[in-house]
Amino acid sequence: MMWMILFLLLPLAGLAYVGWHVWTLVPLSAVWRTVIVGVGVLSFCMIFLNFTRVIDRMPLWLGRLVYDIGNSSIFILLYLVMIFLVLDIGRLVHLVPKAWLCQNFYTTVVLTLGMFALFLYGNIHYYNKVRVEMALTTDKPLAKPLTLVMMSDLHLGYHNTRKELHRWVDMINSEHPDYVLIAGDIIDMSMRPLLEENMAEEFRRIEAPIYACLGNHEYYSGEPQAQQFYRDAGIHLLRDTFAIVDGLCIIGRDDRTNPHRKSMGKLVSELPHPSEGVGVRLLLDHQPYHLEQAERAGIDLQFSGHTHYGQVWPISWIEDGMYECAFGEHQRGSTRYYVSSGIGIWGAKFRIGTRSEYIVMKINQNQ
Repeated sequence: MMWMILFLLLPLAGLAYVGWHVWTLVPLSAVWRTVIVGVGVLSFCMIFLNFTRVIDRMPLWLGRLVYDIGNSSIFILLYLVMIFLVLDIGRLVHLVPKAWLCQNFYTTVVLTLGMFALFLYGNIHYYNKVRVEMALTTDKPLAKPLTLVMMSDLHLGYHNTRKELHRWVDMINSEHPDYVLIAGDIIDMSMRPLLEENMAEEFRRIEAPIYACLGNHEYYSGEPQAQQFYRDAGIHLLRDTFAIVDGLCIIGRDDRTNPHRKSMGKLVSELPHPSEGVGVRLLLDHQPYHLEQAERAGIDLQFSGHTHYGQVWPISWIEDGMYECAFGEHQRGSTRYYVSSGIGIWGAKFRIGTRSEYIVMKINQNQ
């Protein structure tokens, strides 16, 4: 309960702090300052329409606009809070003159242009999808060398539309993978835009079998509907179960949002014995908590997502403190891990200090 209160109070406190500074800084009449601050407050309040699903009752184009404005305002607010804090600290230690923060045309212009340039960069950087190459060699039996395309956190919905998914599918097909693996959060918050744009049809263009586990956002969007979407899209959902393909054992763990999901021990106990010719064990587990469980279970590779690596700096620093591995490659014993920052994103389309990515994994048997 306390965390929920803080989650609501901190942004509101930040909004009041930034609103007061903008009112003090902008060298315009009281009427125009009221309009500017009012537009900022209204933009921030739009996020509540997103969380309460009011946008599901709007025309699709309007829902997208409200989603983008509301969610973008969170990140803009974060950076404005940081900038004004630095300026306030500078003023307290007499490095920043008070005049810079009061009815100052030059500070207003520099701040406005700086914020515009920063978020323009963040938006352009988001659309640059980084191709990450990985290789795994094994002594375990393998029917043939395999190429996997692995990704997480597509967050398809009001902001990541079918047009964007079409581009991602083309990128996947250009790799000519044997299999495509998705570590959860295919859906963002609402099923409505996926159904209206028939995004399932786009998935069926992928020229390889698709295996995926659930993420927490599949539960937010409505888990039964999400499962039906997976079926319509031709995605093999692995929910506390596994599939064996070409000697590769793909294990999909249900998201930890479900308190009744199987334990790792129970899940692994149901796998075929290595003597039955099953080779590499690859685990899809959306949220990268308790990495020691995969190590104890003899998993060869765990692929996770969920963190987005904070999406923007300095949230990435906070996540480094929250997770054993918040992003990238990791190793525990003989178990390898990769935590992806995601090909898509939640909320606004900004990547500052992080990246959007997909992974091309080559699996070969030692000669």
